[in-house]
Amino acid sequence: MSVFRLCICLFRLCSVCVYVCSVCVYVCVVSVYMSVPSVYMSVPYVYMSVLCLCICLFRLCCVCVYVCVPSLYMSCFILQATSRLLVNYLEPYRSQILDFLFKPNFGASLHILKVEIGGDAQTTDGTEPSHMHYENDENYFRGYEWWLMREAKKRNPNITLIGLPWAFPGWVGHGKNWPYDFPDITAAYVVNWILGAKQYHDLDIQYVGIWNERNYDSKYIKLLRYTLDKNGLETVGIIASDNLWEPIAFSLLLDPELSAAVDVIGAHYPGTTTVLEALETHKRLWSSEDYSTFNDEVGGGCWARILNQNYVNGHMTATISWNLVASYYEELPFGRNGLMTAEEPWSGHYVVEPPIWITAHTTQFSQPGWSYLQTVGHLGQGGSYVALTDGKGNLTVVIETMTHDHSVCIRPPLPPFNVTSQNATFQLKGSFELHVWRSQFNFKTKKPSFFEKLIPVKLLDGSFTLNLAEDEVYTLTTITTGQKGSYPEPPASARFPKVYKDDFSVRNPPFTEAPDFADQTGVFEYHINLTDPGPHVFTLRQVVTQRPVTWATDADQTISVIGDYQWQNLTVTCDVFMESVMTGGVFIAARVNKGGQAVRSALGVFFWVFADGTYKVTNDIGQYEHCTSLHTHAHTHTHGQFASGLLNGFPLWQNAVVLTPNNGWAAIGTRSFELAQFDNFAVVAE
Repeated sequence: MSVFRLCICLFRLCSVCVYVCSVCVYVCVVSVYMSVPSVYMSVPYVYMSVLCLCICLFRLCCVCVYVCVPSLYMSCFILQATSRLLVNYLEPYRSQILDFLFKPNFGASLHILKVEIGGDAQTTDGTEPSHMHYENDENYFRGYEWWLMREAKKRNPNITLIGLPWAFPGWVGHGKNWPYDFPDITAAYVVNWILGAKQYHDLDIQYVGIWNERNYDSKYIKLLRYTLDKNGLETVGIIASDNLWEPIAFSLLLDPELSAAVDVIGAHYPGTTTVLEALETHKRLWSSEDYSTFNDEVGGGCWARILNQNYVNGHMTATISWNLVASYYEELPFGRNGLMTAEEPWSGHYVVEPPIWITAHTTQFSQPGWSYLQTVGHLGQGGSYVALTDGKGNLTVVIETMTHDHSVCIRPPLPPFNVTSQNATFQLKGSFELHVWRSQFNFKTKKPSFFEKLIPVKLLDGSFTLNLAEDEVYTLTTITTGQKGSYPEPPASARFPKVYKDDFSVRNPPFTEAPDFADQTGVFEYHINLTDPGPHVFTLRQVVTQRPVTWATDADQTISVIGDYQWQNLTVTCDVFMESVMTGGVFIAARVNKGGQAVRSALGVFFWVFADGTYKVTNDIGQYEHCTSLHTHAHTHTHGQFASGLLNGFPLWQNAVVLTPNNGWAAIGTRSFELAQFDNFAVVAE
């Protein structure tokens, strides 16, 4: 085959970027999964013999209640092209990160993992590959979500798995950006993913969603329920509609058949509140996407507040955090919005951030099957408390006193409120011991202390008092297995290597994506040319040939980024092969300044070569802005704000003036959704 070698040399221009993915695995939050509606039930409450909890706050006393709300308490997290770099970590660091996320009684000890059902399209920070690129194509080993679910299941066999589509391959929409014109095709596509999870990975998917933050279609939901049942998946529940409380709650009230098909109402970023119509459906209510906040101490405070108050204020029994782990290039949208940070596989460095330990306050001391007691509410001087029981004599109380400015989430706007120090007196029946775990944010001293085990509290007459300061989280529990897990310090942080090469010569790759490449539009996979005996048997191939049913504003071109966003001076080289005769086109690029949902407006230095023998140099991915002062005489060096290019070793253009952007990633891509191959990719940066 005809292969061309492209080279871009840039002085003070450089871009190598890695895009992090995360299959709809929405990083989940601590929450309770109710099997019976909350206090708004029209049917009689279920009375159980449980521990009686009274809380006296200054002079305010809650009435002792003997009723609990039967529920499953869960913590869940979403992946959505946000774990792209995680798979590239070497051992033992990769397993350590996974332990902090999933291992019971160690770190976050998550109960739920929600993943994206890849649809070949941009979904915030990258694209997730579909299990069916084309109508007659099925491959249940693409991407890293299968691996991540297996690893989570290996650590916690009882973890609940959820799938949700953000986008769909183009063939599902028959050329339209809409998945509901042929609901039987869409339903079969989603059900195939669930069946493939079981057949090829022995993974049982317990819940599935409709279409993330987009319109739902009642006919499709009913048909999805029918298709699930027809394929023996009666136990798989449907969550709708992963958007707002309305209009799905109103639709469920009006349509009994639709209501019978839906198990859970899932709302995004509800601000800890719900609506009356949702309560009247008697469905389980979840905050099915929440948090999405920078994971510093304030992010930890946001997480602590909504974990409690989503139930206290909104009767939501699950809170799902986006995202699971910030394992994507930080300069992509919503950098470091995960429970922990693992964005440097090349160094092995990772950081266990505050949200991990805030999660542990709930997840390590309650399990699926536990129930919220009715005795929950707000503290007299601000803050909140919840109480849970397993119905067998165990009790867990979680208290948070987060102040307004130290618990602001990215959305929605947080109304003003006050929290001050206070004494809280707890009155319980019986004589027993409660183990105490505390997190203190200490914003004034900037010396936080997270998930610290204190001396147990012994109850002789059933009463004890806590002195609660501002910005604290307490867990008081009968459970004795809590642990603050630890490993030796990981390696120090380091920038992306200045010299990077990949010839993609991997016969049996563990993952379909090449390390460190972050697809922003299209899908780039390892490929073997079985009929080519030459030097390009192993390549990286762009495989999406039709624009998907998109969720974001994908570019019209495909692109995968890699490297250090701060690079300014670099040389990018790559062998390229256009499979579309006469109509094909490919590019290599440097200093690419945008990815994620903004990839369509990315700027940089884009060196295009087309199958008809022409070439172009542009300042943007859309090919609208041409670089100035372009000459075709030979020159192989760079100087100042100038860029030069070579084709097959011959100088093709030089002295292209590029004033902006000043830095960015390196990238490869195609002019449209077309097949093309890349080999011997290399970057040398100053």
